[in-house]
Amino acid sequence: MKGFINIFKSEGMSSAYAVGAVKKKFNMPCGHMGTLDPMASGVLPVGVSKASRLFQYLLDKEKTYIARFRFGYSTDTLDITGEKTQETNVIPSEQQIKSILNKFIGEIDQVPPKYSAKCIDGKRGYQLARQGIEFSLAPKKVSILNIELIGKISDDEYEFKIDCKGGTYIRSLARDIARECNSLAVMSKLIRTRCGVFTLENSVTIERLKEIEDIDSLLIPSDTAVSFPKAVLTNEQATRILNGLYDHLGYEDGLYRVYNQSEFWGVGQSKDGILKIKAYVR
Repeated sequence: MKGFINIFKSEGMSSAYAVGAVKKKFNMPCGHMGTLDPMASGVLPVGVSKASRLFQYLLDKEKTYIARFRFGYSTDTLDITGEKTQETNVIPSEQQIKSILNKFIGEIDQVPPKYSAKCIDGKRGYQLARQGIEFSLAPKKVSILNIELIGKISDDEYEFKIDCKGGTYIRSLARDIARECNSLAVMSKLIRTRCGVFTLENSVTIERLKEIEDIDSLLIPSDTAVSFPKAVLTNEQATRILNGLYDHLGYEDGLYRVYNQSEFWGVGQSKDGILKIKAYVR
């Protein structure tokens, strides 16, 4: 039994708790992709058994978030759960915000939040921040595909739809959009509605997971989570590859979903016509 369970993580729940519930239900090793903060909700893909070996090939998948940013102050965590650090009377208008959003679309440099899992000299940023240790994080390249201002929620709060790739911090985006408007802001709400093929429509709540008996029906097949072209091998070719015997199979350089006839074996990489299995999930 292997594949993915797309958990809808509710607000106030840790990602670790959600994974633990899946592990308990299936009684098998599990792992998750793309941790959601406890204050956030939305889709949390969990790999059951060997399916989690595919996560490294899903990290660049596109993600969609619905986020709310509250303007007028900042916090040490860049969201409403943190301690207030600064305040301002400047609240930008819808027109002001719309006029600067294009600056954040494309590949941009983004400084991660200090309260994050980024490593500094072997320690997590949030560990150092909680100890009051001063440090700085270098900007990193992130890819934002689109930002749409959905509308105004209250006098100081706006809602956005954000399409981005892995590694983007929405909290940092709140900080930077506000800064561009000569203001301050924090993330006040976050829902992840899509992570690659994992969407709200094919997600399941923890409550539903605990109730259902036919758990096989919840599994999303491993091969549907990756979008590489197919490489279908004969039994002889597959056996030779697994035994470390590599023949020139003629596949162009790149990554492939590898099948032994109809059975999905995992992700393989072809180089100079030689195909090797990189993530074996059979």
